[in-house]
Order: sequence, then structure tokens, then C-alpha cells
Amino acid sequence: MTKGHGSANDFVLIDDPHADARLDAEAVRELTDRRRGIGGDGVIRVVRSSALMDGEHTADHAGAAAAAGAEWFMDYRNADGSISEMCGNGVRVFAHYLVENGLVDASAPILVGTRGGMKTVTVVPDPAGGPAPWYRVDMGAWDLPAARTGDAELGADSIVTTRGTDVARPAVSVDMGNPHTVVALPSLHELISADLGTVPDVDPVPPHGTNVEFIVVDADGDDDPRTGRLRMRVHERGVGETMACGTGACAAALAARFWAGHEGPVDWTVDQPGGPVRVEIEPDRVFLSGPAVLVAEVSLLDTATGD
Repeated sequence: MTKGHGSANDFVLIDDPHADARLDAEAVRELTDRRRGIGGDGVIRVVRSSALMDGEHTADHAGAAAAAGAEWFMDYRNADGSISEMCGNGVRVFAHYLVENGLVDASAPILVGTRGGMKTVTVVPDPAGGPAPWYRVDMGAWDLPAARTGDAELGADSIVTTRGTDVARPAVSVDMGNPHTVVALPSLHELISADLGTVPDVDPVPPHGTNVEFIVVDADGDDDPRTGRLRMRVHERGVGETMACGTGACAAALAARFWAGHEGPVDWTVDQPGGPVRVEIEPDRVFLSGPAVLVAEVSLLDTATGD
């Protein structure tokens, strides 16, 4: 097993190319326990798409990934054992794992199967000039329902109540293949004060729950109208507050541009407690770039996965 993180959003990676390991909710909870296990925001199983095409709940997704040429599938679970469609930080760590272990050619686009569709990942330089590469992920299509309904004029389609904030705040839903609800706060003080150790109350709550992002847009960015900067904290469903969320950063940037209007920025820096990532918005898709790090190889003496 390997411990890795993307912007301090951390994961346990299990090398299981033939889908031999037992990975139920109890095993995931044991592995991600920060006192009794390895610790992490989730578990990523590194498995061949072809190994999941028979008798698995991911069979349809894996079959589509294999047909599209993705040899590897990112089988992702939240820390509470629940299955998640996608994880933007996780897919960067997944790609980095494949590169570091010689399982893919880093000079070519890396195809990764996920329950949120196939993702294409490329290795790019660190924009700050650091020696370690960044990974740029084509996160695919996005949907902002309020932009195509009567809620567009209101700028919101839900209300979020959170401990530590002054009042209930309007929010907008963003679909990144997994559900997000983005709340704009008026000040950095309120962003810091928000208690994300408890689940925010979202009304109406989406049927499968939602990740909730709280943002403050930085008004002191540069003079380029195409670029923007915002600060974000997130409560991830099935996990709690995390240091970063890749799909959440994309959702936050999309919501900020929605509120800014069609002439708003399309190239965003999203500052999170775990560090910055870059989000590039196109009409039919969004790209996420950021670092990925492998920090340790781990051998467990006793684990429910059978390794």
C-alpha cells in the first residue's frame, strides 16, 4: 500500500490490478482511521479496467473505460466507506502513482477510468518553477443547473446554514460528475469562522448528499479580466472538512464565474488550506491542475483487505 496526497487531500492507494482484494466499507474505514489505521480522506484502488468488467457494481463504468482505451481504473471510496463518483485530487495522485511505478508513459496523455467517466491526465511543469511536476486533468463536462433555469436571475438554487457563519446563505449547485453546493461568503473572517466539523444544512438537500464549498473571491487579483483568485474551504460528504477538494475547486471556480457573468474570469487560482490549484474553464469542460505526492510505502500486519 502507498500513502499519497494532492494538495494535502490524502489517500491510501492499494495496488490491486486484478481486483483480488476485499474492499468493503468496513475495510475502508479501518484503513482511513487516523489513529487505528494508515489514515486518509479516502481509499484508491489501483485496478485494471478489465478486472472490474465482470460481476462488479462498477462494471458499466469499467467497460466504458476499457473500450475507450483506459487500462487503469480509479476505484475510489470516501473515508466512511461510501463509494464516490470522482475525486479531482485523487485522480492526480492516481496518475502520479502510475507514472512513478512505470505503469504508463508519462510523455503521453494518461487515460484513467472513473465512475464519473474517463479522465485524461497530462504531466505539466509546476507553474512556480518547482522540480516536481503538476498534473493537469481534463475533468470533462460540467453542469450548473441554475444557469439554465429561472434560478439564474436569483443567482442561487439552495440555502445553506452552517455553524459559525452569521446567517443562512444562498448557494448554487454544480454537477462535476459528483454533486457540489457552493456558498459565497462576504468576508475572510466568516470563511475562517465557519465550523465545517459538522455537516452543513442544505435546503433542498440533493438526493445523494452534496459536497459544500465555502468561498471568498479575492478582489485584489491582477488586472487581467480573464484570471481570478478565490479562497475556499470544503466539507466533503462522507469525510468532513478536508484540506482540499479537486472537483470542489472546479465547482467553486464555475460558481464564481457564474456570479460574475459571461465576461467573468475563466482561469482561476483556488487557494485551499492544502495549497493552490489552477482551474481553467471552457464552454463544455473544465481542467484542473495541481501537484501530487507519494509519501510512504506501508505494510500492515493485520488488515481487513487481506493484503
